[in-house]
Amino acid sequence: MELREQAENSHEVWALQRVDEGWTYGKKRDDQQKHHPNLLPYSQLKEDEKDYVRNTAMETLKTVISLGYEIRRR
Repeated sequence: MELREQAENSHEVWALQRVDEGWTYGKKRDDQQKHHPNLLPYSQLKEDEKDYVRNTAMETLKTVISLGYEIRRR
C-alpha cells in the first residue's frame, strides 16, 4: 500500500467513526453541534490537511516497524 493509499484509508476510517458518532460536515468545526470541515472525501481536503493525514500515516508505519514488524508486498 502506498503512503497516499494509507492516508486515504486513515482519513476514511476517521471520517466514518465521526459520522457514527453523529458528526456531520460543517464549514467551521463546532464540537457542540458536531460539525467538522474535514468530513469530506480525502481528495477534497485542503493540501495542509492532506499533509497532516499523510504525516500521521507515515508515523504509524514507522511505529509498526520500530516495534519489530516488517511490511512486505505480497
